[in-house]
Amino acid sequence: MSYLGIDLGTSEVKAVLTDDESNVVATAGAKLRVDSPHPHWSEQSPQSWWNATLDAVGAVRAAHPEMFSALRGMGLSGQMHGATLLDRSGNVLRPAILWNDTRAFAECVELEALVPDSRAITGNLAMPGFTAPKLLWLSKYEPAVYRAIQKVLLPKDYIAWRLTGEFVSDMSDASGTLWLDVARRDWSDRMLTATGLSRDNMPRLVEGSEGAGHLRDELRREWGVTGSVTVCGGAGDNAASAVGIGVVRAKDAFLSLGTSGVLFAGTAQFAPNPEQAVHAFCHCLPGQWHQMSVILSAAASLHWLSTLLKTDVSELVRLAPEGQDGGAPLFLPYLNGERTPHNDAAAKGVFFGLTAAHRPEHLAYSVMEGVSFAMADGYAALRSAGTELEQASFVGGGSRSPFWGRLCATALGFPLNLHEGSEVGAAVGAARLARLATANEDVHAVCVAPPVLETYEPDAQHQGMVEERLTRYRQLYRALKREFQH
Repeated sequence: MSYLGIDLGTSEVKAVLTDDESNVVATAGAKLRVDSPHPHWSEQSPQSWWNATLDAVGAVRAAHPEMFSALRGMGLSGQMHGATLLDRSGNVLRPAILWNDTRAFAECVELEALVPDSRAITGNLAMPGFTAPKLLWLSKYEPAVYRAIQKVLLPKDYIAWRLTGEFVSDMSDASGTLWLDVARRDWSDRMLTATGLSRDNMPRLVEGSEGAGHLRDELRREWGVTGSVTVCGGAGDNAASAVGIGVVRAKDAFLSLGTSGVLFAGTAQFAPNPEQAVHAFCHCLPGQWHQMSVILSAAASLHWLSTLLKTDVSELVRLAPEGQDGGAPLFLPYLNGERTPHNDAAAKGVFFGLTAAHRPEHLAYSVMEGVSFAMADGYAALRSAGTELEQASFVGGGSRSPFWGRLCATALGFPLNLHEGSEVGAAVGAARLARLATANEDVHAVCVAPPVLETYEPDAQHQGMVEERLTRYRQLYRALKREFQH
């Protein structure tokens, strides 16, 4: 038997084929493009997701056709929050509005006024990245589209529909809509009504490790698969990454430096802290929840600097340690606004303290340090909600830099573990969920942590300097907060 995990990211669709012990047999990817037709807008074509999915799956199948033919389970992971809108005939009404689109900021205030206890129901602040405010925005500015909506799907659930013909979502991904009663793990009729929707407009809900449907016969025959294929509920990208990296118990955690930055911590119960923009979501496993702090520009900040300086990211990463002398500028990594702990869509990126003596190595260090400090702010918000961590796994593109790992460990105050295969963690997690949905196996036997390649400990030599600069970093945001509104 084999299992397929598909991760629908923002920049790429990844596909991973695993054997019945969750060993990775083949991987493939297909790139995606993000469109920004107006400032603060971020959109993608759902058809491009489907095309990229077919390309990635086709490449995996071509690499191991015999093992692929023994496929028995599929799991999907995906970028969260995206509003994918279908009419009664299943036609896509407009490009999907993505997680990092901030046009619906005013509608967040409106939604919380419509449902004064929305934070208690959803466990989260209303933020423009979430799905529900996007629908309020559409009702005002694209009313013809809004009136034609029959189904609202999250990105991975659109792919699941194309694969199975079923409208289904899982608890972890649905938690990011602001339509879910997160403690009860069910749609909230009050939150749906506030945006003019009902349960009829929503997919049905399952746990991530439950079966959600079966691969359509025509696809199964086209792909040369011999038997029935169960498609599981799947997970939002971060919950799937957690399963892939073995973060399935309370106080298990990972820190991800991808396009965005995430600190994810498992909890045994619903533990919200919306006042500091902590996300409190269902995990993709039954009876479990998690907390999450998020920054919108993590590795994206380093890519921005790379473009600005016309210097490869790898070269900036190599130069950064040379800038760690205490004299580098401070950097606020708020290039696309911010979530945890500020929930400030107006926040801007800042270099503070530039002089004629500063060189590329100082700017590279400042950017990597600023992202590390933003993650430390996120951990402080999680601690306010009762979460204390002793260590965390280190994942995402930024995990390829040992220096960044040590810098994050120093800022947060606990070690980070780099695991084998962490770069495909979400897709592996999706394949593991498919295995759980298909085989009668124990979660903790399947969702084990991969071998640790390296542990990044806090840097005692620079601890004092980092703590002093973190204090100044926090003061800088407070000093500039009002200026960001102009």
